[in-house]
Amino acid sequence: MKLRPIHMLVLSLFASTASAQSLQVQRPVPYSEDGDIADKIKQECTINEQLADFLQEYAKEKGIAVQFTDGPVDKAASGRVLDLRITNAISMGNAFLGHQKGTTAAGTLYENGQKIASFKARRHSMGGAFAGYKGSCSVLGRTVKVMGQDIAAWLTAPVDGASLGDK
Repeated sequence: MKLRPIHMLVLSLFASTASAQSLQVQRPVPYSEDGDIADKIKQECTINEQLADFLQEYAKEKGIAVQFTDGPVDKAASGRVLDLRITNAISMGNAFLGHQKGTTAAGTLYENGQKIASFKARRHSMGGAFAGYKGSCSVLGRTVKVMGQDIAAWLTAPVDGASLGDK
């Protein structure tokens, strides 16, 4: 049976989606040792788990399979590894006065032990619609959700020194 060009196209699309890229990321995403994150955020919110989960969700949509590690990622490991850290989280205001929340993160992508590219990401939120009914952790969760989208998009075409999200 001779394959027509359309059949070859379908087969190539199937082959490319069947062999999705794989990426190792630590879950929960660690807080940077020199970062400025209030203890209250670390104790009451789960933005470090949410960021990993959102990244996995949005990366999957882009054909990237995120595998979690329990401990620090091995930058020298074979394959692709993202060393991701939350560098700052700010929680000012409240539901009555207005939310002013922000999260920043930094990441470096390695492939087979070689640095490919790095980025810094930043997202802010005032809570969006019905902000008066949202708690601080919920609003911070909004920042890492969009940050997960930003990082997943960056992973499709990593640029060294990229600045993702809000400027």
